[in-house]
Order: sequence, then C-alpha cells, then structure tokens
Amino acid sequence: MTSSSPDEALPAPHGARPARAGESPFGPLERDEVRVGFMALTDCAPVVMASILGFDRKYGVRIVPSRENSWAAVRDKMLRGELHLADMLYGMLYGVQLGIGGPQRDMAVLMTLNRNGQGITLSRQLAREGIATGAQLRDAVQGPARAGARRHTFAQTFPTGTHAMWLSYWLASQGIDPLRDVRLVTVAPPRMVASMRAGDIDGCCVGEPWNAVAVADEVGFTVATSQEVWPDHPEKVLGATREFLRACPNTARAVMAAVLEACRWIDASRGNRIATAGTLASASCVDTTVGTILPRLLGEYDDGLGARRTDAHPMAFHADGQVNFPWLSDGMWFLTQFRRWGLLREDPDYAGVVGAVNRIGMYREVADALGVPAPEGLVRGSTLIDGRVWDASDPKAYADGFELRAAPA
Repeated sequence: MTSSSPDEALPAPHGARPARAGESPFGPLERDEVRVGFMALTDCAPVVMASILGFDRKYGVRIVPSRENSWAAVRDKMLRGELHLADMLYGMLYGVQLGIGGPQRDMAVLMTLNRNGQGITLSRQLAREGIATGAQLRDAVQGPARAGARRHTFAQTFPTGTHAMWLSYWLASQGIDPLRDVRLVTVAPPRMVASMRAGDIDGCCVGEPWNAVAVADEVGFTVATSQEVWPDHPEKVLGATREFLRACPNTARAVMAAVLEACRWIDASRGNRIATAGTLASASCVDTTVGTILPRLLGEYDDGLGARRTDAHPMAFHADGQVNFPWLSDGMWFLTQFRRWGLLREDPDYAGVVGAVNRIGMYREVADALGVPAPEGLVRGSTLIDGRVWDASDPKAYADGFELRAAPA
C-alpha cells in the first residue's frame, strides 16, 4: 500500500496546516518522505490514519505506509533500510535487539501504538468435539487417550512477538505446557484463517480482524482475548533501527508527532472509530469488511458460539497518552517471557537493555510539543490472568517464579 488520498468522508485533523516539505517544529528534517511498514491488522490504524488524515504533512513529512506480507518481511526490510520505520510487534523488536532467531541490530521503541485487542481463537472442529474452554482443552491435550494421538497445533505470528507471548501465557494459565503438551508454529496473520480452515492448526493467537474473520467464516470461535491475559497490555510499537534514529532524529520526531496525533484522533470519539474502520477495510489496507473490523474495534462482538462479549479493556490507541508512553516495565516484561520460555538462556540486564531501547526522552519531547501529558514514572503495575503481579521490581525472580517454563540451562 502506498499513501492513499484523504477520504472525503473523514474530517480534517484539528489545526492541520501543512508545513513545507522538510520543515517541522522539531528542526530541519533529514528526510521529507519515509516508508513505514505495517501488517494488515486493525491496530495498524495509527500509521494509516496519520497518512490518510494528513497529520504527517502538518509536520513537514510524508508517511508512505507499506503493507507487508509477514512480520519476517517487516524485520528484514527494516534491517535492509527498505523501510525507515514500522508498526512492529513489541516483542519482535526486542527479539531483533537481542539477536534471537535472526540478525542482531540495535533498535529503538519510539512510542506504543495501542493496547489490547488481540484474540485467541480455537477451531470450530474443537467445539464440535466438546472443547470450548481452556479447561476442556487441557483435558484433551493431556488426557490418557493422548498416547500416540496427533498433537494439537497452535499458531502465533512471530516467535518473539506479542502473540507468541499471549498464547503461551494463556496456555500455561490453563495448565497446558506450551513447550511439551502442544505444537507451536508460525503463521502470518492474513493466512491464519485459511490455515485453520484447512485443518493445519487447531487454534491461534492473532491480531484483529482475523479472529473476527474466523468467526464470520464459521471456522473458529474466540476462547479468550489478550486483554484477559493482561488487562491494558502493550501491543504494537513504532519502531526504528538506532542507525536510522541517529541519521534522521528530526524526521523521527515528526513521524512520532503525526502518529501520536492520529492515536489521539482515533480515540476521540465513536464516530472517529467508525470512520477508521471504514478506511482500514479498504482493499489497499486490511482488505476485509467493516463488519469484521468495527465490532471488535468498539469492544462489542459475538464470540462465535452464540455468546455476546463486551470488553472491559477494549483496544485503545491513546487514553490521554497513557497508551503511547514507552513504559520501561512493558519492555522488561517481554524479556522475562523470553527467559521463561528459553529464548534467552540466561538473564539479561533487564533495566539496561530496555533503558537503551525505549526512547522515553524523545517521546516526552514530542508529547510535550503536542500538549499530551506524559507520566512522571517509568514503570506501571499489572495483574495477569494467573494472578501474578508484574511491577518490574525484580524481573529475574518474576521470570524464575513460573511453574511452567523451559528447563534451566
């Protein structure tokens, strides 16, 4: 996808006065056009809407959104410089930073783009077999009849990505060992429903609207949401290589400002979310129907088995800046899960790694320029689905404290 013409049905951004190319409140821009990668997912909205609504031109830069086919493609194009920035899975960026499963490159989290809004879907075939809850799934994968039986297969979208972490955490919270009781595979988001329809996978964790598409196509049902695993969890981030950030710091700030304005605009009203859903549904973006995007974007939808869900923690893009702040504790949590599941064979310098990646000072500068409040602290506390409290006070003890985890090195 390249940058589209503004949709005439969408209101113009508040106070938008296009700046001349290369000019910005943050100083002369090193580049006046940037390619920003994204996947066909509902939460690509901030990048797409920043371009569609002209927030980018307000800051003198042109965002060219580039739809990619897989998260691996996003990573590889970032490392080759074909993409300047990207809407990235939080954990995926840290996988690149640590050189897990691919080339190592120093990375930067510029801001968080959204919270919540991912889903765990099981196949309708499992429902026909009487498996509609986590407890029933546990009994099925661990029961005495399992000797010699096919292992159930579950998909996530990238081995170090958020969906891999939500899936493993949810399985473990149900008493299912994701390393031993089931088989985990990687499937790109747009191919997830087809894989389930073909019987290649029994369930998955993926971003919307693909859980909604599975329900609409009568292929799967929503057994849990990511916000049930971790209420108000971080999801996608605006990421860049540190090499790009050093070469184009003012350009990066201009893009951050445009995307931050888009996050604020999307969350400002129900009408803005409806307009956003219409834009995302287009063939050049997510390529689906508004009916599969909008209900879950609003947090009100059917689960595929006849139950109506209303999310206490629906997908959010701004929340007065609370969403967008790159909390150190958020980044550290992903490192604890890398350690838990054996992706890291020893404990990293949790605070040191995250402090170098999450660009809190730069975010505060941009937020201040836009009048967006930024929290004074660097960490926040959360209670996850298994009752464990995460407050970043002792990440090593937190990672070591799980009963279900990879065997110690």
